[in-house]
Amino acid sequence: MAIAPEALFHALSDSTRLRILALLANVEELCVCELTEALDLSQPMISRHLAQLRASELVSDRRAGQWVYYRLHFKLPKWAQRVLAETRAGIARDKPFRSDIQTVRRLRAKPSNRCA
Repeated sequence: MAIAPEALFHALSDSTRLRILALLANVEELCVCELTEALDLSQPMISRHLAQLRASELVSDRRAGQWVYYRLHFKLPKWAQRVLAETRAGIARDKPFRSDIQTVRRLRAKPSNRCA
């Protein structure tokens, strides 16, 4: 897979896409409902950004019933994985990124809140 560096850095330049990528770099996969709750944004807004990330091949998705789960694309080049890992590590303690991951952890601690 050959992702253009411009595609990755364009994605990182938008705060919503940056937050999504940071969460996906921290958690194996997330459902749209988890992203909506963590980022406190509407489902259509989250879906629009996910569509852009999917089109640029930064994320992949899988369907499970009515739910769609997203993860970092498994064929991301090593350099792109390193950029995302370093970015996540660098922003992990800052708002809103710290609260995003705390919300996801809280959601996952209560199985009844998980997407089925």
